[in-house]
Amino acid sequence: MAVKTAGVRLEERWREILSVHARTMCEIDRALHPHGLGASDFEVLDILATEEPEQGSQCRVQNLVGRVHLSQSALSRLIARLEKDGLVERTMCAEDRRGVYVALTHGGRALHAEVLPLQRAVLARMLGDDEAPRSEGA
Repeated sequence: MAVKTAGVRLEERWREILSVHARTMCEIDRALHPHGLGASDFEVLDILATEEPEQGSQCRVQNLVGRVHLSQSALSRLIARLEKDGLVERTMCAEDRRGVYVALTHGGRALHAEVLPLQRAVLARMLGDDEAPRSEGA
């Protein structure tokens, strides 16, 4: 029996993390597809929902870049699609004309609330969280 080096164990653990991530993203995509969303779409809606403590709050697109694992151009395309679907609205930053704010619309907030339990159920199932509240989002 060969003894695994620390480097090999680390590499195996990294590949396991990537595999769990890929499988979980696919499951979230499947669960949300009937609602017209993918996993990355949901992540943007979820961040905006949790970043907006009161109606009318906005989040700079630049603040989303580091939190959503997409390139800035891919995130811009995703936000444009969400805007076209009426889920978010974009406005220019008055202080910095290069800055863009994005906020959930009423429709975006409603859809987020509708699909949140689906996404959380996938996370609980895929990540083995047996202590997840059964009524979350209900």
